[in-house]
Amino acid sequence: MRMARGFPVVAVTGPRQSGKTTLARATFPDKSYLSLEDPDVRLLAESDPRGLLSRFPDGVILDEAQRSPELFSYIQTSVDTAVRPGKYVLTGSQQFGLVSGITQSLAGRVCMVQLLPFSLGELQAEGRLPADLDELMFRGLYPPLYDRDITPGDWCAGYVNTYVERDVRQLIAVRDLSAFQRFLRMCAARTGQLLNLSSLASDCGITHNTAAAWLSVLEASYIVFLLRPHFRNYNKRLVKSAKLYFCDTGLAAWLLGVREPGQLAFHAQRGALFENLVVTEFLKARLNRGLPPDIYFWRDSRGLEVDLLLENGEELKPVEIKAGQTIASDFLDSLKKWGELSGRGDEPAWLVYGGDEEMRNGNVTIIPWRGLPKLVEKM
Repeated sequence: MRMARGFPVVAVTGPRQSGKTTLARATFPDKSYLSLEDPDVRLLAESDPRGLLSRFPDGVILDEAQRSPELFSYIQTSVDTAVRPGKYVLTGSQQFGLVSGITQSLAGRVCMVQLLPFSLGELQAEGRLPADLDELMFRGLYPPLYDRDITPGDWCAGYVNTYVERDVRQLIAVRDLSAFQRFLRMCAARTGQLLNLSSLASDCGITHNTAAAWLSVLEASYIVFLLRPHFRNYNKRLVKSAKLYFCDTGLAAWLLGVREPGQLAFHAQRGALFENLVVTEFLKARLNRGLPPDIYFWRDSRGLEVDLLLENGEELKPVEIKAGQTIASDFLDSLKKWGELSGRGDEPAWLVYGGDEEMRNGNVTIIPWRGLPKLVEKM
């Protein structure tokens, strides 16, 4: 609502099934609603856009707005003629279509809100947070898995097939869908790793340019996101590659072939999935507040790494992530070394781990995974 008081158009983007429509209709219950997935509505938007908008003088929610980009120019005319905050609410599950239309026609008139799947805090507030960490990572956080009687495996299979058939075909001309699905699984196998497009392309049997294009599609449709390295080097050579993460651990686990929570206990990717879970919680916290996602990692050429750096002006908050349930002696090494290099050794730092007890070690606060909601709220 804060955004709607300052802009005539609010655009809500995010992955399919993340709750964009539910959020828009719950936040603006008095507004009419149209889905541009409906062929009849889309035909009317294409043939008589001015007439369609004139039926809703108080504004309207337009779901999957990227399906009718010709409407954007007419929305611009409408809001320029009579400025009214929060008049139009647009939702879309593809960044390419929605954002390109907005930048061409609605720049300066629209605020962008990104909605990812549930956060741990939202589930915790409703008493729906799984008691077991492996169950949580396996299930993921997409809303349908918490309000329907459906297994994660069945839902993920349908989601991937629908996504590949619809979004990928709309965004790029993929001739070999099986090759794209193989590419998607190879991305899951690299969760939490530095992105090496040449290696990824080689393993999938495609060209570097094709891999770059396909990765852009995965980003645009909120399947993956790239965590950028922080630029401050402290007289060290820095890694410049981004790290690859999925927007949901459940989808990544399914793509890795995990079919039940028990398989995660000894899975080689368990640590990467836990890291993915924690990173996405900080990302959601920023996006849910309408803030830029100023989160990074820091790594030098010798391999010294801090999993997360949260930036707020000149303030940097380092967060290390470990999946183990027992605090090992080396868990704090990276935080201590980074503190020495940066001259911030006495400032607060945090370690999130897979155990159950909160504790302190010097300037480091050690947070169990269930304590993540409180941590991200105050960060």
